Amino acid sequence: MSGQILIYGASGFTGRLVAQRARDLGSSPIVAGRNAATVVPLATELKLDHRVAPLDDPSAIDDMLAGVSVLVNTAGPFRETAVPLAEACIRSGCHYLDVSGEYDSIEAVSRRHGLALQKDVMLMPAVGFDVVATDCLAALVASARPGARRLHLAISGLTYVSRGSARTAMSHILQASVGVRRDGQIRFIPPASLERVFDFGAGPSPCIAVSWGDVATAYFTTGIPDTTVFFEANPLNRFMMTHARLYGPALNNPLSRAWADAFTRLLPEGPTAEQQANHRITVVAEAESDGAPSARARLKTPDAYTFTGHSSIAAARRVLGGDLQPGFQTPARVFGSNFALQLAGVEREAC
Repeated sequence: MSGQILIYGASGFTGRLVAQRARDLGSSPIVAGRNAATVVPLATELKLDHRVAPLDDPSAIDDMLAGVSVLVNTAGPFRETAVPLAEACIRSGCHYLDVSGEYDSIEAVSRRHGLALQKDVMLMPAVGFDVVATDCLAALVASARPGARRLHLAISGLTYVSRGSARTAMSHILQASVGVRRDGQIRFIPPASLERVFDFGAGPSPCIAVSWGDVATAYFTTGIPDTTVFFEANPLNRFMMTHARLYGPALNNPLSRAWADAFTRLLPEGPTAEQQANHRITVVAEAESDGAPSARARLKTPDAYTFTGHSSIAAARRVLGGDLQPGFQTPARVFGSNFALQLAGVEREAC
């Protein structure tokens, strides 16, 4: 294995976990970001090289990528960071990975497929918990039900979120719409307007449709034209989605967005080490075709942030080893449906 990994946004909560995981595996990635005041202390602490480049300076980004083989972008919101960094990777001949769960940023990266092909560069967004866990399970049930028309993915246990993830979630609430895929195209439905029951291992549980990265990625992985993602409908999720439907349009203005941003800045940076160590998440996938039983599978994983630290570096190391395909790609499409099972603490079962 040869080449250099650069982690952009490394001083954020998720970026730090990714950098530490790389160090635990004996790698020495370059840590990077927009602000020297946060990047330099991290580099000093982890004894790693660092680079700094603002996203509005393409030449600085190109300089940052000199000698880099794989960029792992952990800096959100990805609708602001993904495209400038992916385009810089194409210019520099560097493979692009990120840990986005934002379907719109993933779609934006996918539109650079042709340019990436010309430069023999792979663009693979969403190598964190979202979408590796769900993407691998989607690939599995799709292979068990060839010709499936509908894919349903559901997640239970997303209890803890980082400050950055909360900021992204708040922006989706203010948009007052939920992204789904229908007939191969992304469409929008009102929040709290679609529910479905899933079994996470303890009997039927109601779930509510949400915007999630698989709305973008699952179609490229499986070819299934209709995809919907659900969260278990605990009281908080139901409250947030219902209020998004009722009040989101009225609140989607500069003042409310500023208030939401200020509110999320008051939240903890992320879950504690104890919360991460003791938490488990369950994912369910169902593939349906007309006139045939559904294919179902269930995946149990560690905390989403722990999973992301493991999955993103596992993906980067595989790319360094030559396991890649140029152009826009998805994790399970390149690494296979068993990729998630190679990560610590992940278990799969039929359901």
